[in-house]
Amino acid sequence: MARPTRWVTDTGPEHSQWYIDRFRRLAAEGADLAGEARLLDALVPPGSRILDAGCGTGRVGAALAARGHTVVGVDADPALVEAARADHPGPRWLVGDLAELDLPAAGEPEPFDAAVVAGNVMAFVAPGTEPEVLRRVAAHLRPDGVVVVGFGTERGYPLADFDADAVTAGLRREHRFATWDLRPWTDDADFAVTVLRRPAATA
Repeated sequence: MARPTRWVTDTGPEHSQWYIDRFRRLAAEGADLAGEARLLDALVPPGSRILDAGCGTGRVGAALAARGHTVVGVDADPALVEAARADHPGPRWLVGDLAELDLPAAGEPEPFDAAVVAGNVMAFVAPGTEPEVLRRVAAHLRPDGVVVVGFGTERGYPLADFDADAVTAGLRREHRFATWDLRPWTDDADFAVTVLRRPAATA
């Protein structure tokens, strides 16, 4: 890993276990943890191949796998990946820095139909690596593949910078919403869900 992520530098040593315990508790209480997965499922054909970039404990990828998709999840935190493997067998969960993402080298050469970057992942990557994270995610998509990114607008990554970085990564913005359940975007929204697409190959 070239640089430590903000997940490491901006949180305490117990944060990963707190996060794991929190989502296990919410799942046990019957909380709805599949909102992001429902949106992705609506955007792709049945049986799609989906990259869960910054998968955390695997809740989004697991919900997508339950809907019949093939899922590969990647996260830089080994503790979160271990929890994903324990709680959600089926998808392939890998430890890796999104800024250095190279899934063909990990035995996953087939491109993805879609990617999801949920849970404020873009606000937790290492400072300055945001453009490369988007570039590496885009590079793993097939032409016309879609990526959906959600993060808080006050998390230190300005939307204007994100939009510019997405263009640099070769992604075209199609939609923006204020929530994962598609509430309309307003400039004062505290969360942004952006649907991006890698342009189709031209003849």
